[in-house]
Amino acid sequence: MSVPEFLLEVSIVVIAVVSLLTNSSVLLCFTQSAELRSHVPGLFILNLSFSNILLAIINMPATFLGVAKGEKPLGDWFCQAVSFAETFLTTNAMLSMAALSMDRWIAVVFPLSYSSKMRHRDAFLMVAYSWLHSLTFSLTQLLMDWGGYSPTYASCTVHLDAGGRSPLAAYATFTALFHLSSFALCLLVLCFAYLKVLRVARSHCKRIDVITVQTLLLLVDIHPSVKERCLAEQKKRRQRATKKICVFIGSFILCFSPYVITRLVELLPSVHIPRYLGIATKCLSYAKASSDPFVYCLLRQQYRKVLVSVISRLLRKDQYLLSAHSTSSTLDTTDDNCVARIT
Repeated sequence: MSVPEFLLEVSIVVIAVVSLLTNSSVLLCFTQSAELRSHVPGLFILNLSFSNILLAIINMPATFLGVAKGEKPLGDWFCQAVSFAETFLTTNAMLSMAALSMDRWIAVVFPLSYSSKMRHRDAFLMVAYSWLHSLTFSLTQLLMDWGGYSPTYASCTVHLDAGGRSPLAAYATFTALFHLSSFALCLLVLCFAYLKVLRVARSHCKRIDVITVQTLLLLVDIHPSVKERCLAEQKKRRQRATKKICVFIGSFILCFSPYVITRLVELLPSVHIPRYLGIATKCLSYAKASSDPFVYCLLRQQYRKVLVSVISRLLRKDQYLLSAHSTSSTLDTTDDNCVARIT
């Protein structure tokens, strides 16, 4: 085994474990908090988390076997099922991110009418469209027999066999439409929604800054250090909004764009994608599943509170069981000493 293959295998295992733990933590938060379940965007987050968990259970182990064995992990039927799952789950996850961005746009740009514009019924319709959109491409891929083992990516994915009966032009058209309607469409929605959110956030910050500066000018006796601290807090507030938007859009581009570009470039007959490069882009797309819980959930105060409460309850339960066990052990020792004295 070469060093690059070993590093790629370790990366897949780490990404799969982190994805399972973090996305399961998100689901645990929803089961333990009625407040989170009552929020409309929670439906998009649940849809995203389920897709990421299934991706970590089905596709990542199959890719690990493909890298380790250097060939198709199992039979043809298994590979087609894994390829179907990858197309459906990846598209569904991307559309869930786009739905979350639209929810944030409506909440920030139209705060007074948010409850009427984004209801649970509307969220269910958006999730239903996401499933229908994903099933359309995954079923088309399955019916046209365009799913199989790709040596370039060492995984079961959208692939046209060299001896296949389908023409290359039809497969190329399908691949281009698939990535345009998933990656490109979601990227367009993310950029539109979050840039609108950033624009509104900056305008709010400017209003707050004006009020703060006017207040500081009226307070003549205030200490200069307090004024500097207030101005520094204004600057941090502006930077915080920009950083969040950069994380939302940047993580999407960084994780998915290398893989999408390689899939489109390999359609050219004269281009050959190196195997290690293809597997690396695949791992990078998998990494999005492990980063989504942090980007959208676990770094927020609501989720942190729920997780801390769950962990504290578990620790208290363990301490109670440990103390009960030690108490019973002490009683057993006392009984044995009493029996020894009697005998």
